[in-house]
Amino acid sequence: MPYSAENAAVQVQERLKSLYALVHEIENERQKGEHTLESIYKTHDKINQEGRVTPYNQQKLKNLYTTAKNDASKEEELLRQALTKINEIRTICNERRLQARNGGNRETVHRGALMKMLQVSAQTLPLWVGKPGSKAPPLCGAIPADSNYIAKPGDMVAALVKNVEGDEDNWILAEVVSFNAITRKYEVDDIDEEQKPRHTLSKRRVVPLPLMRANPETDPHALFHKGAIVMALYPQTTCFYKAIVNQLPATPTEDYEVLFEDPNFADGFAPPLNVSQRYVIDIKERKKT
Repeated sequence: MPYSAENAAVQVQERLKSLYALVHEIENERQKGEHTLESIYKTHDKINQEGRVTPYNQQKLKNLYTTAKNDASKEEELLRQALTKINEIRTICNERRLQARNGGNRETVHRGALMKMLQVSAQTLPLWVGKPGSKAPPLCGAIPADSNYIAKPGDMVAALVKNVEGDEDNWILAEVVSFNAITRKYEVDDIDEEQKPRHTLSKRRVVPLPLMRANPETDPHALFHKGAIVMALYPQTTCFYKAIVNQLPATPTEDYEVLFEDPNFADGFAPPLNVSQRYVIDIKERKKT
């Protein structure tokens, strides 16, 4: 829905108040959970000291474990509610920004600020936390979008655009402006071009970037494997280049370590560089349109 500046501010404030209350509830549940766990540890210590499990202690442990499970479920539910509020705030702010841009008010972002913005964007990309037994969805980590997926306005994508200075086209970091369902073409803005014409591109020249990070500890299948050929955003630039995954992230906050192609080195690859999950995607061969 369209947001006026005043309405957007009101909507954000309402969600911030809800988020504030949720944070306090989460802390209360965390403290309850810690108290229950402490009781479990003490009961186990008592059993170890006595060298046997009495019917009383057995029942006590069952009750404590049931309580701990319920405490954890309640805390999880509150955390998910808080994450939903955060996502709603991000959505409102992004929609308001898109409205301003479409009204002709495109921001002017200096190079240093842009690089910082891209870094923060990657670090704050939501982390997929699934229910037990669930699998990471499309656009989580290395899992590509479905073939019929259409990126939304404001989404970040890799876009294959004409290179005015050479024969070979370039994959650039871009932001979706719109998609024409009849022509099957996107309009995108180069993230690094201020006040320049938009690019109109066929769907196959646009690759959506991940919308969520994958957790290596719980969803390793949602990461590229070591040795995988990928496209990665070269650090401190807004262009994607062919690279090989040299090392996978070990935690949700770590980056990939990749080797970019470089003919200046004997083995054809530059020394390893770190690239965030958000900016490592499946390789796309260049084709003429």
